[in-house]
Amino acid sequence: MSDLEALQKKLGVRFKNIELLQLALSHTSYIHEQKLPLEKSNERLEFLGDAVLGLCMAEMLVKSFPDEPEGILSKRRAALVNQKQLARLSKSLGLGPLLQLGKGEDKTGGREKESLLGDAFEAIVGAIYLDQGLSVAQDYLKRMFIELIPVSKKVETSQDYKTRLQEYHQRKFKRSPRYIVIKETGPDHSKVFEVRIDFAGKPIGTGKGKSKREAEQDAAKKALQSLEKHMDKQKGNSTS
Repeated sequence: MSDLEALQKKLGVRFKNIELLQLALSHTSYIHEQKLPLEKSNERLEFLGDAVLGLCMAEMLVKSFPDEPEGILSKRRAALVNQKQLARLSKSLGLGPLLQLGKGEDKTGGREKESLLGDAFEAIVGAIYLDQGLSVAQDYLKRMFIELIPVSKKVETSQDYKTRLQEYHQRKFKRSPRYIVIKETGPDHSKVFEVRIDFAGKPIGTGKGKSKREAEQDAAKKALQSLEKHMDKQKGNSTS
């Protein structure tokens, strides 16, 4: 049995277009090394998979907890789809050894990096959606998360700065901040991303990280710190 045959068995999905599954496992470091077009990497599938995952998880949580408010549901979703959790699910599928990586990324432990594994999981979701449609993607995600949903509230989310920042802005302004990648530096096997957060057209924080998620968390952390300082200053002025 080939690696992709074994993976399809684990996924419970038989692909019509097996090239989509192969694409989901192709990291940008491999694409650059092979001098292939960027669209041959899994980044586009990751982008799509992130959206599909968000939608399906929101539906599952709303149905599982019909009496809970939006804020609690957001925390549950953040606990279920954070980088660490998605990397854990990737490992359960054995995705690490199947990733197509550049030599540099492979030598620096890329097959064990949470960021790469989490991205690969999302890319797989995107591939299933394109190949089989939404209902099959939903069924797959239900199988993967069915045991995690009941205990989602117990997962520590205090360090999920993105969720905390979004909750504040949604509560106060009924709008969410926007995350923008403004710079990528370094070689493919050791990239550093810089992300800016905009709200109502104004920058409210910037951050760096070895993955987009890490940079977004760093930017959200700094935005929250700036917000807390501003609020403390306002309190000081009101009591003086």
